[in-house]
Amino acid sequence: MAALSLSRGMFFAVSALYFTRGVGLSAATVGIGLTLAGAVGVLASYVGGRLSDRYGADRLQQWTLAANGAALLAYALAGNVVSFILIAACVSATRGLQSTAQVTLLARWYVGPERVTVRARLRVVMNVFIGGGSLLAGLALMVDTTAAYRLTVVLVGAVTMLGTLPLIGLRRRVDGLAARMDASNGAARDVRERSPLRDRTYVASTVLNAILAIQFGLTSVAIPLWVADHTDAPTVVVSALLLVNTAYVALFQVRASRGAQNLRTAGQSVRRAGLFLLVACVLFACAGYVGAAAATAILLLAALAASAAETQGEAGGWTMAFDLADPARAGAYQGLSQTGYAVAQMLSPAVVTTSAIDHGTPGWIALGSLFAATGIATALVANHAATHRNQPEPISGVQVSQ
Repeated sequence: MAALSLSRGMFFAVSALYFTRGVGLSAATVGIGLTLAGAVGVLASYVGGRLSDRYGADRLQQWTLAANGAALLAYALAGNVVSFILIAACVSATRGLQSTAQVTLLARWYVGPERVTVRARLRVVMNVFIGGGSLLAGLALMVDTTAAYRLTVVLVGAVTMLGTLPLIGLRRRVDGLAARMDASNGAARDVRERSPLRDRTYVASTVLNAILAIQFGLTSVAIPLWVADHTDAPTVVVSALLLVNTAYVALFQVRASRGAQNLRTAGQSVRRAGLFLLVACVLFACAGYVGAAAATAILLLAALAASAAETQGEAGGWTMAFDLADPARAGAYQGLSQTGYAVAQMLSPAVVTTSAIDHGTPGWIALGSLFAATGIATALVANHAATHRNQPEPISGVQVSQ
């Protein structure tokens, strides 16, 4: 996880400049190519669940992590649009497979609320190392040459492949791992009878979670564009807002996971996330009407609200993805859940730009209202599922674990 996150941080920092300056592509071509590659990643995320059930999530994670590293290395050889799109598709496909395998491994190895707590801890580690990778890539940004960017891309691929080393021989070193990972070999042959696509509650939860996950487009796309072009705040504030988000997630993600230990509290957590996002969107819109100092203060408050939404929404979404799944088909169910995330990742740039950036305040309010409505709907789905499973209500603020 550390190696993968470190390499991602390095890649996020230099990839756009490498594609435009090193490969010689236009920004529009890069955007279209990555969107097409994202579609491949969506399919791979779903297929990864089936493969995890059939061959073992631990094996699939090892194979696809190595393949992802090789695909990233291939970026250093890209020389035209066709090669770029083909390599990007391979990167996206292997990343989708790897992500699903990783979540399936957690679903099979851990039980109950422990799964969400472990995933929260992993996310903290991921954020910290992504930040570290971004700092390392800063050396290439300081040099600002094609050779420096290409070398960084090579290092990204190499570090990713090094991440496979702890996974080698894992079954021999961890007692009981093979039995847990292969528990669904028989079930995997009967896909039609127990397909997650036939589980209406799980499909509804996945769709709602995907809509809420569009929030990640705020940090990566909407906020930089809004701050630079629609407010009087200095552009450097963008870096400060990203730092606020990283620090908040590192400090509070595990705590948020403890407040979403069963379906009812998970639904409440997602509902809070939707309301926090509504507040954040309204604040972002307000920042466009005031001077530099006031805009900076409002943007920081908005970033805190969005970060709180992120931790609450992720914690609740993880619990629902784990608890609503059929344990016998963990891979297939987690594959569907990860497909929702992949769709959100692919569509979020277009959604946030065509709403908030293109239409200003009305767009921000519409986007925030969508998030709030999604959070409320998710809580209703969670409560319905909990009632059907006879889960008790939380009493006097005490969380009741399953």
